[in-house]
Amino acid sequence: MQQFTLLFASILGGFAVIFGAFGAHALKKILNEDQLKSFETGVKYQMYHAIVLLLIGFNFNLETTSEKYMVYSFMLGIILFSFSIYGLVISSAKNKKLQFLGPITPLGGLLLVCGWCLLCYSILNM
Repeated sequence: MQQFTLLFASILGGFAVIFGAFGAHALKKILNEDQLKSFETGVKYQMYHAIVLLLIGFNFNLETTSEKYMVYSFMLGIILFSFSIYGLVISSAKNKKLQFLGPITPLGGLLLVCGWCLLCYSILNM
């Protein structure tokens, strides 16, 4: 579980850099200021939580059920939160907004909050 967590975190961190560069350069030409800020929010949250997953992978055994749920909450939360923002922003820039992604973003955010709560729980039980 630790190796999987570290691998997933490193991949998400690398893609956050790629998406950040893509947003700053290629998308800057087609997005308005609000859309660019939303895209950057997705990138920031992806990177922040990739770093958290790295720290978790290096500092926890990830053997208990709550620790595993913590990792899965962060992983799924990152994907649902950040990637739904990317989809919403890019599709709206092309005037084909994918409305179904709207409710997915807060669900991803809720999973990130669950991950943080489970991290707190795991720290208190160390």
